[in-house]
Amino acid sequence: MKTIVIRAGKERSLQRRHPWIFEGSIARGGADGGETVRVESAEGAFLCWGAFSPSSQIRVRAWSFDEAQRIDAAFFEQRIKRALAMRARLSIQSDALRLIHGEADGLPGLVVDRYGDTLVAQFLASGVERWKDVIADLLLAATGLTRLYERSDAQVRSLEGLEQKTGWLRGGGATEVVISEHQWRLTLDVAEGHKTGYYLDQRDNRKKFAEAVRQFDCKTVLNCYSYTGGFSVAALAGGAEQVISIDSSGPALARANAHVVLNGFEPAHHQAMDADVNATLRAFIKEGRQFDAIVLDPPKFAPTAAHAERAARAYKDINRLGLMLLKPGGLLFTFSCSGGVGPELFHKIVAGAGLDAPCDGFIIDRVGATPDHPQTICFPEGEYLKGLLILKS
Repeated sequence: MKTIVIRAGKERSLQRRHPWIFEGSIARGGADGGETVRVESAEGAFLCWGAFSPSSQIRVRAWSFDEAQRIDAAFFEQRIKRALAMRARLSIQSDALRLIHGEADGLPGLVVDRYGDTLVAQFLASGVERWKDVIADLLLAATGLTRLYERSDAQVRSLEGLEQKTGWLRGGGATEVVISEHQWRLTLDVAEGHKTGYYLDQRDNRKKFAEAVRQFDCKTVLNCYSYTGGFSVAALAGGAEQVISIDSSGPALARANAHVVLNGFEPAHHQAMDADVNATLRAFIKEGRQFDAIVLDPPKFAPTAAHAERAARAYKDINRLGLMLLKPGGLLFTFSCSGGVGPELFHKIVAGAGLDAPCDGFIIDRVGATPDHPQTICFPEGEYLKGLLILKS
């Protein structure tokens, strides 16, 4: 077993069970990509077992902090079963959910979602890439399913020195899937959709939005960065009479229109706009249009904290425009999925947007990702999605 020695003073994060070791923290040692290494302090004390990533700034990702632990097939079987047992206790009202959420489930770099009878996996780090075949077989054995599609096409693979890969790992067939979410039916293509096919982390927030639209009697709703219209379906379910979905993807909007029909709503109550969100919001302001509720769920503006300043300007601008378009007493459901923008900073950004709008509002809820996308005490970086539900005063 190869050994990695940490610089003096750099062992503290590992003693707090944080799973990442950066390149600058290593005094000496190396290994092949994904190879299991023993990590020791400068004094020779055991710290963890981890997977070595020779091309990544995150040079080692910890598997276990137990010196007696063996990193073998039985280890991965135990971690997968533990993750699935936790999800079973959550009583999720959907046949689509996240089963494995990387570091939070003790499997750094592995993301696994279930869509009905199909598993979709992302192998995003060298460690899980090395164990891919073992993990694939264990996932099917643990779930009783036969279909596993790989979506290892995220850009972070390049940071690990890995090529992007997609395709069936086990089984095969059609990649189009129909799922149930709360009382709605939705469709996706696991080969083409964003992330692993859909934004499962917003499941409970879509339900919350439907409830808020009904509670506050919102008749006109604007869904920005709508993708395939999950929040639009939720708005119609909540009693909205006019919903506009804006996105820059024609295929996504076509699927949003199909979702409206699939769930029994009148197509005339939904308008899909293939357009730039910022330009459209500014045009609506010039036209004097206003809405009872607006959803702002933009893509990741700040992948890391280094991008936070630039992202803050982008978030502030769209929130300012959104608040200007809201009627008094209207609802703004605004989100950031940028890990580099924390909840406190996001609140400050939205507050600045309110000053510029100018208006104020009551924060009636703070939300995050669904519980099948868990955060842990020892890994605060796992908190990426944050949202504010604001009632404009």
